[in-house]
Amino acid sequence: MKLKTILMAGAMSAVASAGAAECAFENEVPLRSLTAGFEAWKAVTDNMAECGNFEANLDQEFREKQPEAFAADPSLYHIGGVANSTMIPLLNAGTIRPLNDLVEEYGQHLSPNQLITVDGDIMAIAMMVNNQHLMYREDILNDLDLEVPTTYDEMLEAAAVIQEADVVEYPLGGTFASGWNLGEEFVNMFLAHGGDFVDDNNMPTINNEMGIASLEKLKAATQYMDPEYLAADSTYVQQQFQQGQIAMANLWASRAGAMDDPEESQVVGKVTMASAPMGPEAPVSSIWWDGIVIASNITDEEAEAAFRVAMEGIDTETVQESPEAAVWLIDGYEPGDLAAGAAATAANGARPYPASSAMGIMHSVLGNGIAPYLNGNKDAETTLADIEAAYMTSAEEAGLVE
Repeated sequence: MKLKTILMAGAMSAVASAGAAECAFENEVPLRSLTAGFEAWKAVTDNMAECGNFEANLDQEFREKQPEAFAADPSLYHIGGVANSTMIPLLNAGTIRPLNDLVEEYGQHLSPNQLITVDGDIMAIAMMVNNQHLMYREDILNDLDLEVPTTYDEMLEAAAVIQEADVVEYPLGGTFASGWNLGEEFVNMFLAHGGDFVDDNNMPTINNEMGIASLEKLKAATQYMDPEYLAADSTYVQQQFQQGQIAMANLWASRAGAMDDPEESQVVGKVTMASAPMGPEAPVSSIWWDGIVIASNITDEEAEAAFRVAMEGIDTETVQESPEAAVWLIDGYEPGDLAAGAAATAANGARPYPASSAMGIMHSVLGNGIAPYLNGNKDAETTLADIEAAYMTSAEEAGLVE
């Protein structure tokens, strides 16, 4: 699947006439969903709720909770919100069902680029494209006569000027929270250096010059961040922006709309979006899709109702009501200023996140293993060697390597 094509398919959809959200049918089957909690999922699940008998669980820890919840029999949830990598554990465990028949009956309006197919079966329906892109305080850069950074080094140089000027609490924000977020920061940087995480035999390939350079760039950024950066997830950085505490961040496009929410943000109209800064080979970002899966361990009646409710959540009315909440793949989407950075990041060659079972293990050990380097307790080579050793242990247990 070509993710640039996915992005453009969403961007080039025709705009339909506006209308109030209402469900096309009255749902009589009790349903529950477990998804992430960012703005796009709030919009989607609000529209699902219009159908009735629906409970949305918006939880930023969804990726840790979904595998066990969907493995229960019956499943604790009917609908799941997933992305490239978070679908893999559910797929491997057989806890999500093929959607071919449901798409044929209720999904004729879906575009081919929304159908996430694995071995001939439709396993998920994509609703949006997400990536990290540069978000910056245009007023601060203008006041200091700074150009918009186009490379990671330029971003660090601008951060040094902002720090010297003492016009904001911290020049940079970053999603460096230990665990998944910190692992993703390394993933983005390593991809930007042209790296691949494992070879054809699932052996790790990060302890090299590109891996060391990636760690060094991440550490260089931390000197301009809140000292509590190892606790900073996406919501933390979003709120830093909204409260006027930071000037720049390479943050998820799905967080852009929150910058102009007058009920939450003190910087409405001041934050602008641009392409993620370039590394040596590509932007420091990875391309993701977010979408919907349906649990296996539920009845066929529940699955049909869940799919129909899900389709109501990702229809044109959702886009019309929340056009800035995401880079939508839904018919009726026309990108605005808040989506410009995501589109530019893709156009500049951001690489897709390399989702696989091996990558799921690699991401976990990266997220758990990088903090000692950032804290100064290990050097870069030792850090990467220890991460590779942890990967090998888990990969052998999973049967991915011998």
